[in-house]
Amino acid sequence: MQSIEKKGKSVDEAISSALEELGVAIEEVDVEILEEPSRGLLGIIGNKSALVRVNIKEKPAKLVEEKLIALLDGMKIDYELDKIEVQDGLIRINITGKDMGLLIGRKGETLNAVQFILGLIVNRSAKERIRVVLDVEDYRLRKEESLRNMAVNLSDKVKRTRRSVIMRPMSPHERRVIHTALQNDPEIVTFSQGEEPHRKVVISLKK
Repeated sequence: MQSIEKKGKSVDEAISSALEELGVAIEEVDVEILEEPSRGLLGIIGNKSALVRVNIKEKPAKLVEEKLIALLDGMKIDYELDKIEVQDGLIRINITGKDMGLLIGRKGETLNAVQFILGLIVNRSAKERIRVVLDVEDYRLRKEESLRNMAVNLSDKVKRTRRSVIMRPMSPHERRVIHTALQNDPEIVTFSQGEEPHRKVVISLKK
């Protein structure tokens, strides 16, 4: 993390000087006031300047990219980072390369494990919680579309039969896809039940 200390007649002056030298805006930094300015004898002798430390905030996407590269390099996987997208506080990364089936694993279990580990590593050094979705050749995107279609079909079944449907156990991310897919349906309510890793989504009629 890039950091600089600056003095000034006032705190604002010291901060402005630091921002100018770093070439960044105030929104991109954390500011720590080390010393407040004070006036000396007769307002002249012994005047004390303000002293601030300005740290450039580490961008979440860059932090995630660095940690992921270190993690995948340690796994000796031949890969390329296809794209990194930031949407609504969610960082989505898509990976391509050879033998990606090994990284996905059975029913996505290996991919889920790598994503979980990456989240732990990233959030250990982040000031605010970072949500990460790790994908391989758009495997999750295709699976999410399949889950959304399944949610709509099951909700139609619930409306026809007037009976609730309990889905198979799913990961937290998969359950979130189901909840989101049906959240605007005025006739349907969804909720999760059970304990991890056997937690399931229930689709029911609103009472």
